[in-house]
Amino acid sequence: MFILDTFLKAREKDRNPIRVGLWGAGEMAQGMVNQIMRYTPGMEVTVIANRTIAKAHDAYAYTGHTAKECHTLAELQACVAAGELAVTTNAELLCEVEGLDLLVECTGTIHYAANLIMQAIAHGRHVLMFNPEVDALVGPMLKVYADKAGVMLSGCEGDQPGCIMNLYRFVKGMGLTPLVCGNIKGLQDYYRNPTTQAGFAAQWHLTPEMVTSFADGTKISIEQTIVANATGMGVAKRGMLGYRHDGHVDDMVSWYDVDELKRLGGIVDYVVGPKPGPGVFVYATTDDPKSQHYLAYGKLGPGPLYSFYYPYHLIYAEIPNSIARMVLFQDVIMAPLGGPVVEVITLAKTPLTAGHKLDGLGGYDTYGQCENAETARQENLLPVGLAEGCILKRDVPRDAVLTFDDVELPADNLVQRLYREQTQLFFPELQAQAKAVLV
Repeated sequence: MFILDTFLKAREKDRNPIRVGLWGAGEMAQGMVNQIMRYTPGMEVTVIANRTIAKAHDAYAYTGHTAKECHTLAELQACVAAGELAVTTNAELLCEVEGLDLLVECTGTIHYAANLIMQAIAHGRHVLMFNPEVDALVGPMLKVYADKAGVMLSGCEGDQPGCIMNLYRFVKGMGLTPLVCGNIKGLQDYYRNPTTQAGFAAQWHLTPEMVTSFADGTKISIEQTIVANATGMGVAKRGMLGYRHDGHVDDMVSWYDVDELKRLGGIVDYVVGPKPGPGVFVYATTDDPKSQHYLAYGKLGPGPLYSFYYPYHLIYAEIPNSIARMVLFQDVIMAPLGGPVVEVITLAKTPLTAGHKLDGLGGYDTYGQCENAETARQENLLPVGLAEGCILKRDVPRDAVLTFDDVELPADNLVQRLYREQTQLFFPELQAQAKAVLV
């Protein structure tokens, strides 16, 4: 990472900053704008697109900058060409305007984000996603389109998955074999809802739904799904193991069976309670006696599992690193290796009745859990990213796992089409079933 500051300072000296287009102006996006505009040399957020334009203005204003409002491509192009900052409500313009090095998707949506990403790919634009929700659902298919178009599509640092991938790459670079890619949580309660989380949400200027998705396990399932898809690791069981411990994550290396981890090809997992929260960890192994000797000398213990961790993830503060890596070095931080390895399936948070219309992520109705993708498709399980707006065909008890057969889907849309195409491409043996449930 340390090479980035040298290259960014050179861009600053040459008055040639990396120019970023940003979709979104919520709490996370505002933090990113602050980090870049005030503390990152050689980089600027050139354009912010947001449906509420006042928030885009506010993001710039906090950093001491002002921006022009642009409503047409010509207006935006003139503004960018003149080296000025711009805001717009027309997010699609960012896909067409010339002069931006990278687009950052930070809206926290699924349908809206998928449309923007697909348009960006069609226009040959590189995209960094601070949006694990869309990545977990249709990231593999988006990557197929990005590869065909010859553009980069990547997840980012700051959120836990990107931090885990940094550790994963570091450990592999030492010649070790990663066997557990883990996420450290302080709380896990499937039945939290926007009412129970309202106070915490207000304290941190977040929506109750977002905070609920953190608490009820949906978000960590989404995060570990994209780690799974980027590493090829599955889950040891539905919902992951989710061990609880009040000590340190280093103490937990003996809780895993190395032979079983090797048989599984490694796993993604989470733990609740241990220090250093809210960090991330990777457990790895080696059969090389020389490596074992030096790991023991470095105070990492006797093995066979060795613990590596970051004690934090700094959200928007780390996003500039990802932007710089992509633009300066064409380094994709994380992306699916191929087809889905893990999916996030839908479970009922409370008893639900036939005819009920399901709400969205972090709501009152459902929570998500990880399941190996092959099992999810064999059992026709409903992804949590497609659950919003579905109408139940039958009564379901609390904790019931929902299938496509249990619901009537909303009207066909881009995300459904991408998911259908993804299933047909990577699970061709289930093509007929996929057509039946998604057509």
